[in-house]
Amino acid sequence: MLQRTLAKSVSVTGVGLHSGERVALTLHPAPENSGISFRRTDLNGVQGEVIALSPYLINDTRLSSTVVTEHGVRVGTIEHIMSALAAYGVDNALIELNAPEIPIMDGSSLPFIYLLQDAGIIDQKAQKRFLKILKPVEIKETGKWVRFTPYDGFKVTLTIEFDHPVFNRSNPTFEINFANKSYVDEIARARTFGFMQEVEMMRSHNLGLGGNLSNAIVIDDTDVLNPEGLRYSDEFVRHKILDAIGDLYILGHPIIGAFEGYKSGHAINNALLRAVLADETAYEWVEFADDEDLPPAFHGLPDAA
Repeated sequence: MLQRTLAKSVSVTGVGLHSGERVALTLHPAPENSGISFRRTDLNGVQGEVIALSPYLINDTRLSSTVVTEHGVRVGTIEHIMSALAAYGVDNALIELNAPEIPIMDGSSLPFIYLLQDAGIIDQKAQKRFLKILKPVEIKETGKWVRFTPYDGFKVTLTIEFDHPVFNRSNPTFEINFANKSYVDEIARARTFGFMQEVEMMRSHNLGLGGNLSNAIVIDDTDVLNPEGLRYSDEFVRHKILDAIGDLYILGHPIIGAFEGYKSGHAINNALLRAVLADETAYEWVEFADDEDLPPAFHGLPDAA
């Protein structure tokens, strides 16, 4: 299977969920083997240079996955756009923005899916590299855990737990096997969510400044405040899967394996990636010159233009 990039550059404007700042975002094609990278167009000198994404640059995980470089450059809330790039199997792209945060759009990854569809996806000449999980790797923290296990494909299973009546109305666990399910149908529309009582705390830390009912599910003491309700009956856990897929794609390569989590979040997802990379016996890099040899989960990637 070949690497992929965009057929043309595409742009969009929006608002940062946590910063509240207006953001102009442009996605550009990028050369083979260059990976996913970011550039802050509002910064000059060394701070305005291209940032090659890696799990080791995720240095702020308060409510999102945020790149923080050694020069103090921030690119926040990258998980939704990374989730969309994973869904389309984009290996190489340059993402430019003029603010410290990716725009939240409607709180899901669907607007970024539309953006990628508008750009078109093209094959490149180099072979796509997959990270194949060879043995179980697990991270445990108080009251939560995540793990990778060997699996011939890509499957995600997550369970959430909140002491709130809204969450008692739907199944707290969701599993998606990408060999027979579509990311766009099952995951892409699920929005981020938050609680009214957390708003003042978040804003005192300069977080959530751009959040509203058009870009997040907001929950009060008893119910969902959004007049249109939920897009899926179990939208909350599906969004956590959307986040996890984006967090894992910060690696820059698709993963052959099964990911499971209980009350997972950005910090522990990133810790799991780092744990895998730290153990050379836990993984291997593989390529597939013949697409017929691909695990079924990767047969369903949207066709390149």
